[in-house]
This record gives sequence, C-alpha cells and structure tokens, in this order.
Amino acid sequence: MSLPKQSSTSRLPRTQQDRNARIAVTVFPLIVIAAGAAGFFLPGTFAPMTSSVNYLLGVVMFCMGVTLTPPDFARIARRPWATLLGLVAHYVIMPLAGWTIAHVLGLSPALAVGVILVGCAPSGTSSNVMAYLAKGDVAFSVSVSILSTLLAPILTPLLTLWLAGHYLHVPAGSMFTDIVKTVLLPVVVGVIVRLAIGRWIDRTATVFPWISVAAVAVIVAAVMGASSDAFRASGLLVLLAVVLHNGFGLLLGYLAGKAARLDHRARRALTFEVGMQNSGLAATLAAAHFATMPAAALPPAVFSVWHNISGALTASVLARQPLPADEAGSPVTDRSLANAE
Repeated sequence: MSLPKQSSTSRLPRTQQDRNARIAVTVFPLIVIAAGAAGFFLPGTFAPMTSSVNYLLGVVMFCMGVTLTPPDFARIARRPWATLLGLVAHYVIMPLAGWTIAHVLGLSPALAVGVILVGCAPSGTSSNVMAYLAKGDVAFSVSVSILSTLLAPILTPLLTLWLAGHYLHVPAGSMFTDIVKTVLLPVVVGVIVRLAIGRWIDRTATVFPWISVAAVAVIVAAVMGASSDAFRASGLLVLLAVVLHNGFGLLLGYLAGKAARLDHRARRALTFEVGMQNSGLAATLAAAHFATMPAAALPPAVFSVWHNISGALTASVLARQPLPADEAGSPVTDRSLANAE
C-alpha cells in the first residue's frame, strides 16, 4: 500500500518534517492492522465490499496524482539513466523474487499468484517517506515511483502472465484495462486537477493522505474478509512468504544501487523503491480477476501491513549509518514526506 507524498517542497525544519513522517509511518500500519483484523473477525460485514475495491484504489491513485507537479516529471528527464536503473531493478528483482519464493515454499496456485502479483506491482509511494527517514535521495525515489506507476498498465500484466501463467489463467488483457482505469487515469486526472486548482490543493493538502488511508483500510478489510478462511488455513505460510519477499527486495535493492555505483543516498532510496510495492493494486487485481480463489488476495493484504513496518525499521537502521563526508552535508531532497502535518 502507499501513502501520498508531500504535495509541495516543505518549508518546515528537518525536525518537524521527521516528526510528521514518523507519525505517518506509525499511524498508517496501525490503521491497516485494525482494518485487517476487522475484516478477519467480521468477514460477513466486509467481504461484500470487494466489489468496490477498484473504485477505492482509484481514490488512492487520484490522491497521488494531485501531489504531482511538473518538476516531478522534469526530474526524470534530468536523470534518465538513474531512473531507468531504478525501474529495471524494481521490475526485475521483485517479480523474480516472488516467483522463486512461491516455488521454494511450494505455495498453492492461488497463493503463488498472489505473491507473484505483489512482485509485479509498481512501487508504493510510502517508499518515498522511508527514503526521507533513511536520509536517502528522495527526488530519485519519487522519480522511480512515478515511472513505475505510469508503466504499470503494460509491465504488471505481462510480468504476471509470464511468471504466474502456469499456476492459473492470467487475464492479461483485462488486467491492462483495469490498471489503466484504476491507476493511470486517476493519476492523470489528479495531475490535471493539480494544474487547474493548485493553490486550493495546497491549502487542503493535509486532507488527501487521510482520504487515501481510509480507502486503503477499507480495501484491506474487504480483502481480508473475503480471504479469512484462507488466512486461517495458511496465515503463517503467507506471512513467511511476505517477509522473505519484502526482505529480499530491500536487500537486493540496496545491493543493486551499490553495484551500479550510485551514491549512498541513491542506494538508500533504491532500497525502498525495490522492496516496497503498491500492494493495494495487487490486492485489487487479485480480488477482481481471481475472485473464485480468494486466497490470491491474501499475500497483497499481508504485504500491505508488513512492508510499512519493515520499511520503517530499515529506514531507522540506515539513518543511523553515517554518510560519506562528501554527502553528509548535502541537503535532503524533499518532495516526499507524507502529508502528516
């Protein structure tokens, strides 16, 4: 799952920015955990809501879109090779890691598809918040998040078909259509709204993260309600798969940045751009296209909670590691705090 990034360059002191970001990454997982528990214990109440998850994800992506400004897109053009490297690392490491874990753990077809689908999703924008907390290159993080989201309608269905097609029938064509409708179009509309009434958006910027969080919470509750029986049967196995998947993503993301000789701030950002996914999209696609096997939506629902917890812990560890002298004094690029002001 994802938190919207900050809609404008923050003028707050670093300590205040830290406080706002830490509140966001503390409160958000707690809300999602509560939503998952509600779905699990009250499946009859929340399972019928799965028919609305497409619209709820559209709300989340619209909230992301209204935080984007032309400089965000221009930044991609200024650093194309680095952004492309981040994109390739994301869409190579996580899909293959998901397939490998599903194979090694001998997951059922439904659970395997769920794990692979998470791996084939674009970056979650909460990765931007984690990059900030880790004293990473936030501008680079935002660039990779944007590009991976814009290319998701093409790459997510194709990668899922390639890696998960032997487990279950993967309707790549209809997945493409759904991602365009629930991800790309809402983001584009959000960008247009931002350009049209940017000043009003700035004045109400703190509202959008909470709208997004509410939508994400309902998605998790609905998915967990629909897959509560599967969680009772395979909850520990799914948790193991999710922890391994996310852990490998974080580790290999950092190592990919190191192998590519990125600076230390960019390596820290790439850690989260690879390891953190838009699991809300994965859960939505699983609920829509594998409805006869509710267990397919279980790994994305568990991932949505775990990757925010592990991301915050990893950011805390990295933030305590000193940067080289030539980077330690450079300002943290800043366009990605969660709007928790």
